[in-house]
Amino acid sequence: MKGYKEDQGRLSRMAAFWSVVLLLLFGCNFLYDILVGMDSMGSAIGGIRIPVVSVDLNGAFIVSAVLFLVGVLVIRHWQQKPNVADLLIDTESELRKVTWPTMDEVTNSSIVVIVCVLVMGAFLAGADYLLGEFMRRLILGG
Repeated sequence: MKGYKEDQGRLSRMAAFWSVVLLLLFGCNFLYDILVGMDSMGSAIGGIRIPVVSVDLNGAFIVSAVLFLVGVLVIRHWQQKPNVADLLIDTESELRKVTWPTMDEVTNSSIVVIVCVLVMGAFLAGADYLLGEFMRRLILGG
């Protein structure tokens, strides 16, 4: 079964897919850490240890692994919906039209921003000092 416009927007689809899969992996790992603390889920089934990931085969691992695999399938199916696929295709095509700045432009712009921040910081520090002195003299009368 071929997906919706599968040959278009390949890079943006791949980036979106792996980004969401990494979030799912983080969530399933967090769930595993919670479940392994339970007595009924944390004990190894038959003393079996999975060699590749060095994890005991227990209920927490099975639940987390099944949830992860189902989540990956759901993400893949979600990406094939026409509205989501069209958004990702359009995103990639618009990003190809962007004119990215050169290194000299980035350097010059960064210098301008740093100088402006320093000038504004000095101005605000000076204004704070002067207003503080004014209020101190006004309140204390000296």
